[in-house]
Amino acid sequence: MALLSEPLFILDYDNFMKRKLIRFSFTLSLGIFFGILISLPFTQVIFSKQNNPYSVIERKFKDMNQILYLVNQLYYQDVDMEDLMDGAFDGIMEKLDPPSVFISAKDQKNIDEMFQGEFQGIGIEFDILNKYITVIAPVVGGPSERAGILPGDWIIEIDGESAYNISRDDVFKKLRGKKGTKVDLKIGRSGTENFDIVIIRDDIPLYSVRASTMLNDEVGYTWLTRFSNKSGQEVRKSVEGLLNQGMKKLILDLRSNSGGILDQAAEVANIFITDRDTLVYTKGKNKNSEQVFMASPRKGNDNFSLIVLINRGSASASEIVAGAVQDLDRGLVLGETSFGKGSVQRQARLSDGSAIRLTIAQYFTPSGRQIQRPYDIENYEDYYRELYEEDRESKIDSLKKLRPPFKTKNGRVVYGGGGITPDHYIPWKLKIEESSRKLVSHPDRIMFNWSNIIASKSKLKSSQSFKKFKSSWSLDDIEFQNFISYVSKKDSKLNINEIKKDKEYFKTMIKSEVAGIIWSRDELWSIRTDLDNQVMQALDYFNNDKEFKLSLYKK
Repeated sequence: MALLSEPLFILDYDNFMKRKLIRFSFTLSLGIFFGILISLPFTQVIFSKQNNPYSVIERKFKDMNQILYLVNQLYYQDVDMEDLMDGAFDGIMEKLDPPSVFISAKDQKNIDEMFQGEFQGIGIEFDILNKYITVIAPVVGGPSERAGILPGDWIIEIDGESAYNISRDDVFKKLRGKKGTKVDLKIGRSGTENFDIVIIRDDIPLYSVRASTMLNDEVGYTWLTRFSNKSGQEVRKSVEGLLNQGMKKLILDLRSNSGGILDQAAEVANIFITDRDTLVYTKGKNKNSEQVFMASPRKGNDNFSLIVLINRGSASASEIVAGAVQDLDRGLVLGETSFGKGSVQRQARLSDGSAIRLTIAQYFTPSGRQIQRPYDIENYEDYYRELYEEDRESKIDSLKKLRPPFKTKNGRVVYGGGGITPDHYIPWKLKIEESSRKLVSHPDRIMFNWSNIIASKSKLKSSQSFKKFKSSWSLDDIEFQNFISYVSKKDSKLNINEIKKDKEYFKTMIKSEVAGIIWSRDELWSIRTDLDNQVMQALDYFNNDKEFKLSLYKK
């Protein structure tokens, strides 16, 4: 999950790591220290200054060796020194910024699998925050997302056992498992009471583009859910396919896309830019960490109008793309203000297979905006809690006077210092009953199973095209009643009267499931977006082409 491909320099600790910890002594400590000094420029070593970093290293290595020696000799029971040292490394990185972390060898193996292959489990991107497993994002198309897990949820219990202070290694042991097995979780969510949920483990899909479909005769829709090694290639293929279907306008959906690889963000942005403009640049303490990504005109295409959708979960690489489109006036950015993660990490492998991921620079949009949202290193909880504030957008709007203004290519004013603020704010709205929510995320996939019955009975694929199905087919009232009877038999605890109140919602959901079963996930989302108020309102901005184009120029 490295954001830059160049390796970070790694000090040679091989001789040190091969020795047994029981033989730690002051002599060894000094030997290590001077070994480090040999690899550094002599002019940087100034022993006379107490605050010189290398003097601090000398003193603290002595303290560390004393601590390890005393623990090993005097602690009342045996200690796993590898775990102890990993904990020390964790502590070092915690004193930096949130994205800078130590990754144990076991965790690194899991991360490599996450970005390069397929595996089975519940499908979440997570971090350990406040000693709980905190969901950064459910893997799109995975079992956790189907069960209704949201970014920011935290796992309180796993199969009836407390998950407080759980190790990363135990997270993988307890949440991964064979396809078809289940895990019982107790979930905490800001603003609601803790609730239980059952997740059935499954294959975790690892594609970047979740859906690519035409919403009508002119508007295409591409949903990019993550930035991995082939994201640019996937998005380009999606756009070309939609253009072949007659697309004249595109909605690029980056909502809840938590980011990924930096150069792939530049690749995706370049798809829409036809001038040799700056797409993104980075600045850091070390000149080697500074980069400028320029657009290649031959890779770009501006033969269609563009809207980018973002929300509070859009971060990092997503913000690079949205920022480039906005700053270069290539299209409109709609939705909610993004997360505000504007730092670049470089991952360095260590000799035992572990790694550190270190923030080496911050990135800036073409106009010079810094995207990183300010944080208090002593209180990460507030950093994440802010995302859930209902009046977050009004606070952001009121803070514009305090945020630095910048100008886009055509002279529009945009603001830096805390995520990408959309050109037009569109809040997410979906009001369904509690029992309806439980039915949608039911571990037995009741709605999907019923839709499968409908699909197999109707033989729709052989009788008509998807286009005709979308425009003319609907679940009639008799079949809806049969669905209600089916639901009540499968789970008598669900409140049927509540579900009936959401009749039209479920008719559309079932229609989308049927389309997905008969055709593919692209057709599923072509229908399900009818329930998505942000997508539907984005279509309204396309309807008046003159107004759309005027909004991209200085007002």
